[in-house]
Amino acid sequence: MTSYLNTENIARSKGGVEYHPLRPFLPENAKVLFLGSFPPQRKRWCMDFYYPNFINDHWRIEGQIFFGDKNHFVDLEAKRFKIDEIVAFCQEKGLAFFDTSTAIRRLQDNASDKFLEVVEPTNIPALLRQLPHLRAIVTTGEKATETICASLGIPTIPKVNTFVTTPLALRVPLYRLPSSSRAYPLSFDKKVEAYRQMFQIIL
Repeated sequence: MTSYLNTENIARSKGGVEYHPLRPFLPENAKVLFLGSFPPQRKRWCMDFYYPNFINDHWRIEGQIFFGDKNHFVDLEAKRFKIDEIVAFCQEKGLAFFDTSTAIRRLQDNASDKFLEVVEPTNIPALLRQLPHLRAIVTTGEKATETICASLGIPTIPKVNTFVTTPLALRVPLYRLPSSSRAYPLSFDKKVEAYRQMFQIIL
């Protein structure tokens, strides 16, 4: 099974500080860069890739949009996502993934962004230099949006389903979409429509 673990970062996580456990996934043809906040604890993972929590609906949303089947990337029997199919799909479509924080502390023993303390924000300009074809940055939650806006000096935090311009040197808009977490109070179908509209504009 494919793994995108950053074993060096996992090894250096100590003293309550967690360093990002995954390597950035940056296909050369990437048009969209998804930035969450930080992965959940490893005990909640069902694969070594982005949006690894089986009850997070990110991959169901993409399955519904591109294949008309929310379970396209889901192994229902094993209760896992199909990582190799996901990676091939993202490489084909030009979808990149990382997070807005490279190091955090969890203030409570759960996966809620509300209880994440950002220790080290991601160097977003350095990521973008590796993505010459990028057309948009997409955040998928309030914490991620707040973190990137603070680190880039963007004065206005976009509301859900809107976008803002980023500093001229970054050359791409910042879209904010509803979180794919089931804790976010919006129906699955409305999340699908929000993501679909973004993809129709960008891809």
